[in-house]
Amino acid sequence: MIDVRRAADRYEGGDRATGITTRHAFSFGGFYDPDNIRFGPLLACNEEHLAPGAGFDEHPHSQTEIVTWVVEGELTHKDSATGGTGLVRPGDIQRLGAGNGARHVERNDATVPLRFVQMWLAPLAAGGEPTYELVRGIDDHTPYEVPAAGAVLHVRRPGAGERIPVPAAERVYLHVVRGDLRLDGEELGPGDSARITGERGLEVVAGSPGELLLWELP
Repeated sequence: MIDVRRAADRYEGGDRATGITTRHAFSFGGFYDPDNIRFGPLLACNEEHLAPGAGFDEHPHSQTEIVTWVVEGELTHKDSATGGTGLVRPGDIQRLGAGNGARHVERNDATVPLRFVQMWLAPLAAGGEPTYELVRGIDDHTPYEVPAAGAVLHVRRPGAGERIPVPAAERVYLHVVRGDLRLDGEELGPGDSARITGERGLEVVAGSPGELLLWELP
């Protein structure tokens, strides 16, 4: 089964008055839909836009694996798991495993707008100490594993006309970052997503140079 969700159908969140615009793919905060709570362990896929100087003040998380992919700009991140401040740039993958509890700050301290995609996954087992990882400059051929959630992330940046095989997992979540793509005859654009269950042999065809995130999920 292939369930396509359009960018226009995302729930709008954030706080425009403070320079934060968020588009949620799943129920989140005050946006509750009992039929759209999660997909496997994936709890959130948020498109975040922060104006220069805007950000999320210190706030807590627990029992969540938080994976961040920066599209444009530079994210300043500080958390209680490391006690340090890091800069996340396009091409980097950041993961915060909240474990029994962690607090963090996310800001755009640059002078240009920041755009990033943040994905939350439920761990297979509760508990544990917080963990943090930042991988610089991940390439298209290096999958990023999140063992705590039994999930694997693939980043793909196809050229026009290129075919990208969809992983043969029980569940696959596809998120289009940029470009015009086609999946099983369905046209997809930026912000669109597909929830794929029990399918094999699928390919994504790029109509223009693009970027997409593919999650293999249990």
